[in-house]
Amino acid sequence: MGPSRALLLFAALSSLVAALDASAGDADPIYRSCVEKCESSGCVGDKCFQHCKFSSDGKPIDGPWYLQEPLYLRWKHWDCQSDCRYQCMLVREEERQKLGHEPVKYHGKWPFKRVYGFQEPVSVAFSALNLAVHFHGWLSFFILMYYKLPVRPDKRTYYEYTSLWHVYGLLSMNSWFWSSVFHSRDVDFTEKLDYSSAVALLGFSLILAVLRAFNVRDEAARVMVAAPLIAFVTTHILYLNFYKLDYGLNMKVCVAMGIGQLLLWAVWAGVTRHPSRWKLWVVVVGGAAAMLLEIYDFPPYLGYVDAHALWHATTIPLTYLWWSFIRDDADFMTTTLLKKKK
Repeated sequence: MGPSRALLLFAALSSLVAALDASAGDADPIYRSCVEKCESSGCVGDKCFQHCKFSSDGKPIDGPWYLQEPLYLRWKHWDCQSDCRYQCMLVREEERQKLGHEPVKYHGKWPFKRVYGFQEPVSVAFSALNLAVHFHGWLSFFILMYYKLPVRPDKRTYYEYTSLWHVYGLLSMNSWFWSSVFHSRDVDFTEKLDYSSAVALLGFSLILAVLRAFNVRDEAARVMVAAPLIAFVTTHILYLNFYKLDYGLNMKVCVAMGIGQLLLWAVWAGVTRHPSRWKLWVVVVGGAAAMLLEIYDFPPYLGYVDAHALWHATTIPLTYLWWSFIRDDADFMTTTLLKKKK
């Protein structure tokens, strides 16, 4: 894993906080009363919700068939309870603001304002940009390996980590895709997919860090390194999905794997004579600095931009530089190997 994406461990930490149900906002008796009245009447003030007249599967409790819940709302799982909570949150926060009070969390999350149904629109946008940068990085790496650098007679590349970086690129894009989905709508299904994809990326990135830092080329040795880590990560993902979504355990696992690979890359950058080691240092140091955004949590500015969204923004340039280092590493190792053969 790139050191910038090692910060997924802090995303896991923030997700842990977001997952806790007991918050100051939802403990507020005025807010609770508002939600209860809305769920029974379907209205908050002059704002009424059509789908409060529907069951959880989207079928109308009364009324003709053409009033059935819109498909896009059913797909995003916006139901009567979630809309009542959202509207009551907005009303209560407006009241608190007039009294000069600071925003508080509701059900573990800051009071974000939706945009076209997206729960955290800025985080969604930055997650999508990270996905785009990873795709650009992976595609440029692919073009470099197969169209710009020389290949062996059997069409295999001289760079012995090509296939590993391909897998890394696919796992990274998958992780950022589910991050986008999760921030657009936080439900059990999207939460588990976001967690699982992040853990899978962290685990594979740790394997890749070990193999590259210690220059492991022998296939048998690679299997010996990868097998126990793959088994552990697979077991952990199955545990989270089918036994218990243990936020505390998941945080510890992510922290351990993330710190492990950060240390590996940092030590390797300190001892190697790699011509592009400065890029690695920038990513490691920049990634460590970005951790402060996850530690220093603050309410969303104007209801849209919070610390976690800004963290997503910082990973965009770091990811671009990280893929630049990967391409430089492939070029450097290929050139070195060809010089030795002459």
